[in-house]
Parts: sequence; C-alpha cells; structure tokens
Amino acid sequence: MPILLDDYVVETLMPDLVGHDRHPSAFLVYLALWRLTEGGEHEAVASLRQLAEETGLSRRAVQDAVARLATRKLVEVERAGITDVPAYRVLRPWARSG
Repeated sequence: MPILLDDYVVETLMPDLVGHDRHPSAFLVYLALWRLTEGGEHEAVASLRQLAEETGLSRRAVQDAVARLATRKLVEVERAGITDVPAYRVLRPWARSG
C-alpha cells in the first residue's frame, strides 16, 4: 500500500531542511521514518544501522539527522536505556489537531 506524503513535506519541509539548513540527510531520515511509521500513524522501532540501510547514509549521518529532527520537534525518540533500540514517532507540527 502506498504511503502518501503531506504536501507540506515536499513543498515546505524539503526546501527548509535541504536548502536552508543544508542537511539533506535529515530530510532523507524523515522520509524513511515517515514510511516506517505509515505517515506518523504508528511508532517505529529501528536501529541506526536499519535507518542507515533505509537511506543509504552512514550511521553517524543518521544519528546527526535524528538529533536535528528531534531538536526541530519533527521526530520524537524514546528509548528505555542508552543501549536500547529507539522507538520513533514522526510529528507533524504543521497539522492542526481538533
């Protein structure tokens, strides 16, 4: 089943992360997490290695991208312990609730 992207992701978020912030890796990781979480509908558990394989990036690039996305409140990352595989939630702050 195809996963649809919000227009905002392509029209606003992509130019912002890739052009303005100069971090295309953050955009690639966001897209990978979007797919894994089915557009933010679910939580996804994935290691840095798994995300690196999904995106073609290095584990370090994925780690930096996740940190940037979390700082920008585009992704929530939860882990029970420092060595546990994290669970990710894709956030859509542009979408109004209610």
